Parts: sequence; C-alpha cells; structure tokens
Amino acid sequence: MKSFYIVTNRIKDKDFSVTRQIADYIRKHGKQCFLQQAFLKDQKRDSLCTDLSMISPEVDCIIVLGGDGTLLQTARDVVDRQIPLFAINLGTLGYLTEIDHQSIYPALDHLMEGNYEIEQRMMLHGSVYRGEEKLDQDIALNDIVIVINRENGLKVIELYTYVNHMQLNTYHADGIIIATPTGSTGYSLSAGGPIISPTAALFLMTPLASHTLGSRSVVFPPEDEITIEIGPGRNEKIEEAVAYFDGDSRVPMLTRDRIKIRRSQKNTLIVKMHNNSFLQTLSKKMSNV
Repeated sequence: MKSFYIVTNRIKDKDFSVTRQIADYIRKHGKQCFLQQAFLKDQKRDSLCTDLSMISPEVDCIIVLGGDGTLLQTARDVVDRQIPLFAINLGTLGYLTEIDHQSIYPALDHLMEGNYEIEQRMMLHGSVYRGEEKLDQDIALNDIVIVINRENGLKVIELYTYVNHMQLNTYHADGIIIATPTGSTGYSLSAGGPIISPTAALFLMTPLASHTLGSRSVVFPPEDEITIEIGPGRNEKIEEAVAYFDGDSRVPMLTRDRIKIRRSQKNTLIVKMHNNSFLQTLSKKMSNV
C-alpha cells in the first residue's frame, strides 16, 4: 500500500498528536498520507462521519484511530468506496480495533511492506415499512437493534418475527438484536448471545431481556430475510419503538411497522495482520475484561 487516509476520533486523540506521528512516520517511509481535515479544522464537531469527497481516489487504505465505535461509523460511511480499513485502538476494550497503542509502528511496517490480509465482513441492510411505504433504510456492520421507546415508561414490547415470510416466534421483551458475526462480540454478547468467528456469513437473532422462558439466540443462513413487526400494547394501544443501526442512526417505529433485514450486497474490508488470528485477539480481549 502506498497511499493512506487517516480518520481520527478527536475524543480519543484530542490534540491529534498520535494522528500526526503516524502521518509523519508514513511519509518518512516514502508513502502518501492524508488527514481528515474536517477534524483538524473544526474542534467543535461532534459527528465522526467521514466525508467521501475528501478521500482521494488513489487512497489504498483508511487508517481508523479510535475505538470500535469509530470503526463502525467509518465502515458505514465508506462502504460504497470499498476501501480497506485498518483500525488502531486508542480506547480500552476493542474487539474490532485489535492493534493497540504499543503495536502501532510494527503494524504500520507490516502494512507498508504488504504483510497483511484483507477480511471480508458481511453487513446488514434494513428497510423500515409502514404499510407499503418505505420509511427509511440503512446498513450496519455490527447489528440492527429494535427496542421499546423508554420515554413512555418501563415496559416490554411484543415483537413478531418472521423468516422468509414465515412466522418464527413472538417475543415479549425489551427488544431484539439482529447481529452479524462481527457484531457477535458487541451488544449481542452482553445479551447472552454466542461469539462467532467474524469471517463467517450468517445472521444472529438475540432477544433482549425476553419474558419468554427458554428464549435463546437463533442463527440463520445469510440468504434468509428476517422481518420484525412491532406488536400492539395493552388494550391495542399504539406502541413506540426505535430501530438502531450500529447504535448510530435511528428510525422511529410504531405498532404494525416492520423492518426487513437481509444481507447487504456490499461487505466491509478489514485489514488484518498475518500473525493476529481471531482466537488470539479474543483470548487477549477476554482476559482483560
């Protein structure tokens, strides 16, 4: 790789010292490196979104400095460009951003020397409908989560689930998570879901605080389409829910609204060092919990 673009989480690298050190290191090795100038110029900006117009067509790799959240948002922003992402963890626990602060420069050496692999990570595509009208749509690398709107009090929601238009189950729960293998180490894991190798291709459905005894995560093949419909409240009251895409963008939903979730046509490309396997990373992260 010869040309790099750095996306920085300004909360994790407040003075951009790490960002500039990495850029200088890359340039000293005869490579190109561009910085996300929006972050350097606008210190008050809260969004971590990546402006595609700022990324030169010659960029071979995007270096993401931050944590898992920064990587997730960058992945969604640049998916149409299909540029590999190389993540460096400047936070605490990070399953996706496996390169830590102490390993930055050896990892950069491997990257510039071509000693790496590129993993294909499946993504989700979700479309929210009210009747036949499509309200909104978005993609996610980790998960799509449908939860009750807590502003109206503490209560559970009735969720009807369908797989390929056939009814699967009705959950009385706080919500439900549809995760990718990459997302199996995220919210789904904290809700009791299994850990799955991130290069696998499948869906993982995990209910949140289900009031149905025996509720467990369910795994589906990647060609399936999962539909979740918001059920009515007590006395047929209209319930309010929210669909979150990677915990970032949100779509409000009401009773009888439904979200159709399928595999996205595009994947996220993640740069992996040859000597860092998923099992090694998992073991390291779990030992630090």
